[in-house]
Amino acid sequence: MVNIIDGGAKHAPHEMEQFLPGDGSSKPTIQPRKADTEQGLANGDFDPFTSRDIEHPTTDNETLTHLLKASLGTGILGMPFAFMSSGLVMGIFATIFTAFICTHCSYVLVKCGHKLYYKTRRTKMTFAEIAEAAFQKGPKPLRGLAPVAKFSILFGLFLTYFGTCSVYTVIVAKNFEQVLGHWMGCKLESRVLICIMLIPLILIAWVPNLKYLAPVSMVANVFMGLGLGITFYYLVQDLPPIEKRSLFELSTLPAFFSITIFAMEAIGVVMPLENNMKTPQNFLGICGVLSKGMSGVTMIYMLLGFLGYMRYGTLTEESITLNLPIEEWPAQAVKILIALAVYCTFGLQFYVCLEIVWDGIKDKCTKRPILVNYVLRTVLVTAAVVLAISVPTIAPFMGLIGAFCFSILGLIFPVIIELIVHWDSGFGPGNWIVWKNVVIVLCGFGALFFGSVSAVRDIMKVYSGPSEAQ
Repeated sequence: MVNIIDGGAKHAPHEMEQFLPGDGSSKPTIQPRKADTEQGLANGDFDPFTSRDIEHPTTDNETLTHLLKASLGTGILGMPFAFMSSGLVMGIFATIFTAFICTHCSYVLVKCGHKLYYKTRRTKMTFAEIAEAAFQKGPKPLRGLAPVAKFSILFGLFLTYFGTCSVYTVIVAKNFEQVLGHWMGCKLESRVLICIMLIPLILIAWVPNLKYLAPVSMVANVFMGLGLGITFYYLVQDLPPIEKRSLFELSTLPAFFSITIFAMEAIGVVMPLENNMKTPQNFLGICGVLSKGMSGVTMIYMLLGFLGYMRYGTLTEESITLNLPIEEWPAQAVKILIALAVYCTFGLQFYVCLEIVWDGIKDKCTKRPILVNYVLRTVLVTAAVVLAISVPTIAPFMGLIGAFCFSILGLIFPVIIELIVHWDSGFGPGNWIVWKNVVIVLCGFGALFFGSVSAVRDIMKVYSGPSEAQ
C-alpha cells in the first residue's frame, strides 16, 4: 500500500493503486506503507490518540491489571471440569485455540475502532458505537442497519453484565454462607447475606472511574492469586500417574469449549479499558496490553485445568473448590479469598452497565450530573441485589443468556464489523480475512448451541426436584 503525490496533493491509498505521474514528471513519487496513525495523519492533522482528553486516564499497567481481573473470573474454577471433558493433552491445545480466538476477536474490535477514529474524527468509542460507525461508513445497503446493530450490542451487553453482577452477589453470599455455616453449626439463609451485602456493593459501585478502581482490581488479583495458590497446593498433593487419566476426549469436547470460552471472554470491558487509557495505541501489538494479559491468563487456565483433572479425575466437580475439604482451614481460606476477589471484581463488571445507561441519559441530566450519576449507581446496584434475592438460582439462567450474548457479542459481531470496515480496502491476499472470519463465526455458532444446551441442562437440574432448589 503506497501514498501518491500528484501535483502536491496526497490521495488516500487504495488496495490496488494505479501509479500515474504527476505534474509532467516521468516517475511517480512512491512512499512506503505507513502505520495506521501515519496514514490517518496523511489525510489531515487529526490524531485521535493525542487529541483524547480524559480527566483520569489509566496507565498501561493499570489497564493490564483491569484486564487480568476481567479475564480471571470465577470461570477459571471450572477449568479442571473442562479438562475432564477434553482430556489432558487435548485440553492444552484446545485452551490455546480458544484463547487465541477470544484474544483475536478483542484485537479485531479495537483495531477496527482505531481505524474508525480517523474516519469519524472521534477520540474514543464504545463497542456499540464502533458497530454503528462501521455500518454507517460501510456499504450503502447496510447503512440502515446501524441503529439496529448499536441497540443489539447495548442490549446484549447490559443484559449480560447486569445479570453477571447479580450472579456475583450470589457467589459471594454462597461462599460466606458455607464458611459461616461450618463454624456456627447451622444453615444460614443466603438471602439474608445478600441483603447485608447491599451497602458494601453500593460503596464499591461509587468508585468514580477506572483510574480509582485500579487499586481495587489489584486487591482482587491478590485475593484471587492467594486463593488459586492454596488451591494449587491441594492439587499437587498425591498426584496419580498420568496413565490413569484420559489424554484425548472427542465426544465431550464441545462441553470443553462451552465452559472455556465463557470463562475467558471479556469483550464487554475491552473498549471501556481502551477508552480510558493514556496511551491507547499500546493496547495492541505483540507486546501490547492485550497480548500480555491474555498470554498470562491462558497459562494459568491451562495449569489449573491440567492439575485439577490430574488430581481428582472423574470426581472433578464443576467448581474445583467443591473438591476441597471444607473442614480444613486452608480450604475455608480459599472460599473467603475467592468471595472477596469476586466482590472486588463487582465494580469492574458494574462499570459496563453504568456506562451503557449513563451514556443514554447524560445529555438529559445537565443539572447536577454528578448527583444523578451516583443516584443511578445506587439504583442499579439495588436492582441487581433485589434480582439476586428474588432468584438466588439465577446463575443457570445467566449461563443461558451468556451463551447467547458472549457467542454473538464476543465472537460473531467483531468479525462482522471487521468485514464491513475492510469492505472498501479489500480482504487481503486470497480474501484470507473472509475465510478466517468464516471459521470464527462457525466457532461462535458452535459455542452458542452447545453453551445453550449446557445451560438448559443446568436449569433442569436446579428445578428437577425440591431438594435441589435453593
